[in-house]
Amino acid sequence: MNAELSPKIAGFEKYFIGIIALFSGFVLIYLSISGPFFLDIIKYKTSLSSISQIKGQDLINLFILSPLLLIGGTALLLNKKIARYILILTPVYLIYYALSMGLGMEWGMTAYTGNCEKYMLYFIFLLIAGLLVLLYTLSVFPKNENISFNKKSLVVYSIIFVLLVSMFAMMWIKEIFEVLEKGGSAGYNQNPALFWMVRFFDLGFSIPLGYVSVYLLWTRPAESLSMQFLFYGFFMTMLTAVSSMSFVMFYEKAPDFTVSGMVLFISLTVIVCLGFLYILSALRKGKKA
Repeated sequence: MNAELSPKIAGFEKYFIGIIALFSGFVLIYLSISGPFFLDIIKYKTSLSSISQIKGQDLINLFILSPLLLIGGTALLLNKKIARYILILTPVYLIYYALSMGLGMEWGMTAYTGNCEKYMLYFIFLLIAGLLVLLYTLSVFPKNENISFNKKSLVVYSIIFVLLVSMFAMMWIKEIFEVLEKGGSAGYNQNPALFWMVRFFDLGFSIPLGYVSVYLLWTRPAESLSMQFLFYGFFMTMLTAVSSMSFVMFYEKAPDFTVSGMVLFISLTVIVCLGFLYILSALRKGKKA
């Protein structure tokens, strides 16, 4: 998966990943339509409030994630350079989604019943697809893009970004301590396995990835662009999904819905999208220089 490979091997990898991305898009469409928002064929083993959240996530999978995979996969098959910029936005979310739906929902609580285990092959496929797309896009992503930052604006960006990620981390840590001290919390009581899966993934992977992305902007800006796209791809899609969950929970009058929580996640989504636009503007300035 690099420039030193023979044209045959490089071509095989390009077509293979392109097809994998297309299949992933179609699988997400199938799972979203089969989920509780539309056909309600897939019965997830979790609370009614969590079902409302899954509905919101299915909408984002259907209208944002699957189009990204289908467009990125098609662009890759057509040998378009933009494919690497599109596909690298998707793999971390795919891995997160596959684990939370395939593992977190199945091993939740015995009080809930459902049939989501019958769809485990689809979730495993998305997990593998996320890994393959991740490895491929990192290997073919430009290593020395010309990217130009104004130092003052980078200082402001770094401070806001670190505070944002730290606030997100402290929110999860607060819930963990609540569980340790009181034996439960609103999220934990609904689905303990999913609660821990999400906290472990965020605190052990996505949040450290965010800190590393800021560090690399200062030390290796030209080499860090793939990490920026990887981080923002996950956080933009995940926060958009959480905002969508909040709207569905509000509409369905979920008992644990809070206006403050919805406002918080919508605000975080806007801030993260603005951060990504800042990275893109620095990339454009570098290319013009």
